[in-house]
Amino acid sequence: MSPNRRPPSDPGQRSRTSRRRTPIAPAAEDRARALELTPVSRETLERLDRFVGLLLTWQQTTNLIAPSTILHLWTRHIADSLQLREFAPDARIWIDLGTGGGFPGLAIACALANRPGAHVHLVESNNKKAAFLREAQRLTEAPATVHATRIEEFVTSFERRTDVITARAVAPLKSLLNHCFPLLGKSGAVGLFPKGRHAELELRQARESAASEGWTMAAALVPSRIEPAGHIVVIRDVERRNIRP
Repeated sequence: MSPNRRPPSDPGQRSRTSRRRTPIAPAAEDRARALELTPVSRETLERLDRFVGLLLTWQQTTNLIAPSTILHLWTRHIADSLQLREFAPDARIWIDLGTGGGFPGLAIACALANRPGAHVHLVESNNKKAAFLREAQRLTEAPATVHATRIEEFVTSFERRTDVITARAVAPLKSLLNHCFPLLGKSGAVGLFPKGRHAELELRQARESAASEGWTMAAALVPSRIEPAGHIVVIRDVERRNIRP
């Protein structure tokens, strides 16, 4: 064989390479189940479909969600996000801390697009993810603003009205609330924080930390309708006690 000629390729190897490069798509039955769990309007569904399509395109080069969750993207991410609306059905102004690939903030923004005065602030310090969120907002025309900054900086500088503050898979509840308390306290907003199987332990640690820092709050654990082992931590009535020296 001439040294300049390439050996014939192995069809099996081409097949294996093709399989590796073929993007994984969410299962159709998972989409149907998500819409059954969290029904949305036709207009919202169109926005969510555009959002998911863009996410899958970007996911090939940027890790926006765990690859193991793609098959169940609609229940694991979309429905898990949309269930938060049940805790604040009249809320218009949402803040989502550490939005990442768009959950829960951008999914909620898609659902609020036809509500007058609704707006979701998406806080994400990772520049690649923030760029994705801007493109997703443009494509879906969802009422959202992307803030490419750190959570600590955002919560101390944001002064506008807020109804709900949320964060999903960002940090342990104790450290998350340490960042959120100033904003929760001055805004009177409700905090909605999806958590996993250790939610009760995280909430106990957060209560202890809050008390030591002089914060009071009303907190509740509500079982997730989407994740069997998950809970939603609901925080209300955050206030700062006057601590005597």
